[in-house]
Amino acid sequence: MASVTGLSNPRAYLLDNRRFVGIMFLLPALVYILLLVGFPFLLAIAFGFSDVTVGNTDLSFVGFRNYEAVWENNIFRQVFGNTVMFTLVSQFFILIFANILAIIFTQEFTGKWFARFIFILPWATPVSLAAIGWLYMFDTKLSPVDYLLLQTGFLGPDGVWGPGRNLLWLARPALSQVSVIFVQVWRMTPLATVILMAGLSSIPTDILDQAEVDGSRFMRTLLQIKLPLILPIMVIALLFSMITMFGDMTVVYLLTRGGPIDYTRILGLYSFQIGIEGGNLAQGAAMALFAFPLLLALAIVMLRVASRAEVR
Repeated sequence: MASVTGLSNPRAYLLDNRRFVGIMFLLPALVYILLLVGFPFLLAIAFGFSDVTVGNTDLSFVGFRNYEAVWENNIFRQVFGNTVMFTLVSQFFILIFANILAIIFTQEFTGKWFARFIFILPWATPVSLAAIGWLYMFDTKLSPVDYLLLQTGFLGPDGVWGPGRNLLWLARPALSQVSVIFVQVWRMTPLATVILMAGLSSIPTDILDQAEVDGSRFMRTLLQIKLPLILPIMVIALLFSMITMFGDMTVVYLLTRGGPIDYTRILGLYSFQIGIEGGNLAQGAAMALFAFPLLLALAIVMLRVASRAEVR
């Protein structure tokens, strides 16, 4: 009887079809991704193999000439090295701080909801607004950080860090790199913490209760039970953060514009400056796509690691 009803009403039959319903639910997200990511990505590939500029929009095929020119550019090599260094160093600290904070925020203590709310603000705040705030914090003359160091004796005539009144955070090569990494860690740690908190909260309580009954202390439970169980989630959080930061340019653009010289210039910013501000769309696209094979290989490896580490 049900089958006869389904045949007489094609709409009801389609709504009962799992494959059709699944496709219909996925279709909006698929269209959104294709329009927002797929089309610009294909256009960037076309630009990278052409000689297109702002003044010449003809897509004349030039092969790998743009990629060869990019790799022979000494500035690009330094920029690529800066990008890798910033990403790896920041991820190291993000992973450490996120694990510590996730463990803290999954414990019961007074005011936990307020602490979580305050801690999530760096990630919830628009990146441009946050970067402008840090631009003031690292100001050459009016930096509140330098003022505190001056008042505590770290700066000044007899200061531990020198007789000057300002450290010039964004004007010195080493300090400018430290400043960029610090802001990136400050911005991305909350997101990684939230992901790890979800992983810790999903651990079955009977496993933790059994460990407690067996006399397992805090560190042993953490190292032998909790961290191995959330390792797949940790790898996914790390992968997401690395890909996000590898292509991000907002923080560096607002803080240093890539200076001093090229010590803080990164791949996303350099491709923007060459392709958009400089008008050489072909070389800008080639620079932006240069890291794609590396990120693709990294994503495949990390996803395999997460899959193998998953406890079934």
